[in-house]
Amino acid sequence: MNRVARDACIIAWRNLLNLRRTPGSVIAALVQPVMFVLLLAYVFGGSLGGADYRTFLMGGIFAQAVTFNAAFTALGLANDMDKGIVDRFRSLPMPRMAVILGRTLSDLTMSVVTLIVTSLCGLLVGWRIGTSLPEAALAYFLILLFAFAMSWVGATIGLMARSVEVAQSAGLIWLFPVTFVSSAFVSTATMPGPLRTVAEWNPVSATATAVRQLFGNPPPAGIPLGDAWPVVNALPYALLCAAVITVAFMGLALSRFRRIVVS
Repeated sequence: MNRVARDACIIAWRNLLNLRRTPGSVIAALVQPVMFVLLLAYVFGGSLGGADYRTFLMGGIFAQAVTFNAAFTALGLANDMDKGIVDRFRSLPMPRMAVILGRTLSDLTMSVVTLIVTSLCGLLVGWRIGTSLPEAALAYFLILLFAFAMSWVGATIGLMARSVEVAQSAGLIWLFPVTFVSSAFVSTATMPGPLRTVAEWNPVSATATAVRQLFGNPPPAGIPLGDAWPVVNALPYALLCAAVITVAFMGLALSRFRRIVVS
């Protein structure tokens, strides 16, 4: 395990250094959540609750921002395979786990930067933390835990893609339904039948709701949260989802990487 951790940190540092050659990806990762904050807060926010909605919105923006970062994981791994970097890693005496773990750790670092920028943007539009420091710290920990889980989803997609172009398309196509069919931006209680059930059990909904509770950001008046089990027990369900997603997609990613190495 020490060897895996050491080699993964080396790969992660290599990935972070490589960002200097692709500043566009860094800018995109930082601009995207800011754009959504400003658009949703001021284009739709006036009809959904004004200042109260802008405070409520931030929990969903945090969950959405780290979910979208999974696309960068997919693209980064697919790009490394396309350029033969993964083949070079295969020839080195390092654990296979370290190659993928290094990618997810470097993207987790990018998620930290994204959270800082998003938090500053939220403060500018009126968002505030209404709870204690330990609760706020737990909220940020939960967001980063979910970001780590989503990076493994991105890693699996990147390893399964046959080219960078396919990874770019596949890495984005699932993000919009996953984030918008959730309580990230509106209450699931306003959705019809089956769609409401899907949204209530969506891990993005659980993360957004738990983060709002930990930050002390209640919904605007007139927007019900609902009484489904994932809504009432958002924090334990969000932690469970992050753990299950990480374990499941870590296994899928490693299995796919082994087949690539053998071939």
